Amino acid sequence: MTKAEREEKARLKLEAERERLYLMSEYERKFADAEYICGVDEVGRGPFAGPVMAGAVILPKDCEILYLNDSKKLSYKKREALFDEIREKAVSYFVARVEPSRIDEINILQATYEAMREAINNLSVRPDIILVDAVNIPGIDIRQESIIKGDAKSVSIAAASIIAKVTRDRVMEEYAKEYPGYGFERNMGYGTAEHRAALKEKGATPIHRRSFIHNYI
Repeated sequence: MTKAEREEKARLKLEAERERLYLMSEYERKFADAEYICGVDEVGRGPFAGPVMAGAVILPKDCEILYLNDSKKLSYKKREALFDEIREKAVSYFVARVEPSRIDEINILQATYEAMREAINNLSVRPDIILVDAVNIPGIDIRQESIIKGDAKSVSIAAASIIAKVTRDRVMEEYAKEYPGYGFERNMGYGTAEHRAALKEKGATPIHRRSFIHNYI
């Protein structure tokens, strides 16, 4: 391949990526009159162990972050790079966590809402509108737009998804050192076969959600 051909291939790739991001900014364009659009997403609703976390991110208008996407569709390396870029470019961001004991006390749905409210309330500026993945957050007096599969349809929600996931993964990697043998550095607290076997053999740790694991201990 000649240099000219490589350059043309790179140009077409960049053009395609910018078109994808344009389509993924549909809701940001829809609410373009709002000064601060906040994306909100959660991570960690399903695991047996560890906190549930929620990210809230406000990106500047016309902010371009190439390859921004639903965190689940990205490689570890790409998530890490985007995590740094989002934090650098964001107007404001915050990641909130709710611990397993609280999840057991009020249930995972209410704990998720609690994390989302805390993330929003700790932003340095007040959003004009909140774009949130799949739910309506109770107890927030800010206009909301619930978007099914929003982390794949909104750049703001995708950014929140990445911020929350990378933060939680790092927390679980630290817990893996404190509580070895459960594979937290690999399963992030989800109920894999390895994790279930360790529960039956070793019992629960202080970071396990008792309401999730009663069939295994």
